[in-house]
Amino acid sequence: MDVLGAMWGLLLLLLSVSLLAFSFYCCYLKFIHMNYDHIPGPPRESFVLGHLPIFWKMQRKNELLHQLFMQWTETYGPIVRFNAFHRVLVIVFSPEGVKEYLMSPEYPKDRTVYGQLSHLFGVSYLMGLMDTFNEKAEELMKKLEEKADGKTELSILNMMSRVTLDVLAKVAFGMELNALHDDQTPFPHAVTMIMKGTSEIRLPLAKYMPGKQKLIKEIQESVRLLRRVGKECIEQRREDIQNGEEARVDILTQILKAAALEETRDDENILDNFVTFFIAGHETTASQLSFTIMELTRQPEIMERLQAEVDEVIGTKRNISYADLGNLQYLTQVLKESLRLYPPVPGTVRWTGKENIIEGIRIPANVTLFFSSYVMGRMETFFKDPMNFNPDRFSNSAPKPYFSYFPFSLGPRSCVGQIFSQMEAKVVMAKLLQRFEFQLAPGQSFEIVDTGTLKPRDGVMCILKPRILQI
Repeated sequence: MDVLGAMWGLLLLLLSVSLLAFSFYCCYLKFIHMNYDHIPGPPRESFVLGHLPIFWKMQRKNELLHQLFMQWTETYGPIVRFNAFHRVLVIVFSPEGVKEYLMSPEYPKDRTVYGQLSHLFGVSYLMGLMDTFNEKAEELMKKLEEKADGKTELSILNMMSRVTLDVLAKVAFGMELNALHDDQTPFPHAVTMIMKGTSEIRLPLAKYMPGKQKLIKEIQESVRLLRRVGKECIEQRREDIQNGEEARVDILTQILKAAALEETRDDENILDNFVTFFIAGHETTASQLSFTIMELTRQPEIMERLQAEVDEVIGTKRNISYADLGNLQYLTQVLKESLRLYPPVPGTVRWTGKENIIEGIRIPANVTLFFSSYVMGRMETFFKDPMNFNPDRFSNSAPKPYFSYFPFSLGPRSCVGQIFSQMEAKVVMAKLLQRFEFQLAPGQSFEIVDTGTLKPRDGVMCILKPRILQI
């Protein structure tokens, strides 16, 4: 009985301590609510969970979270609060806020890595990439020609993902992945799994939800694979440099040079950058190309105008020059309009360390801000008839969007590879428009799915046939 009594006593003590801790946590939550509830936002679904139940429901239904943000800004204005436990995220749909936070020099990128990369992506370096862009794009054309019989369906998203992965691997790290010829090799599959994991388990406590453990294990294995390959690349490149061999002018060499200048050998940080460039660097361009083709299938007038420009600038050439890219003005406008409606990266975040006032609302210090390029690009306030695909919004004579268009972010922390990616996109699109007629396969939707980046839900299944050049 004494043992049983002691067990009951311990149980009561643990229960009392748990209740006391929960009470303290609830008091802390109340304090957080008092500090942030002056910011407009929808009612919390739960005192403790905040708005998380809404997100979880949408995730289970495969609904796009950013559409909810559209509704929120229409109801609550340009600054909206989101609660998750004791954390608060402030969502900003305001040009004033975009200008204040994204353009501010108070939030610079890491000078060690990004300073070197900004220098790397100079004009002379980018001009030197045209051979690789053309080489890999030609490989893609040959793969598509095999299926361009006017009846075979193929996934444009899959093909774009494979070619952009091959391009990035070669120009950034000197690797020949050959994903275009075999997308079932471990490396491309690992990249896909990591992107899937970014979407599946990014919400708080998501990794503890039933049925996620197998996915988490696969993601962890995929990350280990990429890091192992990255380590091999780093060691081989260091060995080449030490042996006096001429180092390739690519991202990996620049990262290693930056580390040498800082007299550091933080391989874990270098491997982090290796994985990040692979994950983000090819997915965004692949999605942009796929969304563009998806939209063009229902825009015959825009398609005709694009093909006329490509015929005039490129003609029957197989090798597109750097100068040609500057003459593809309407294609540039089309790609920009695609990014407005379908930004693969739907927004960007900043951390503010000081209190500020935006749109008349006090933003407390030490809070995370999310700036939604997806929502702002679709708001009537900033773009007339926003759901209409109109590349002329980006003609030279059109008024420039005032801090409401930022698919690559803005200011000192904008995407360092944006010129690189748009050059690649132009080369691939120009060759596609030169060679093929394409139409969307029956039953395809225009819906969007969030898998870490935004993608066409159905993969843009298309039917291709060879195009007869009109010159």
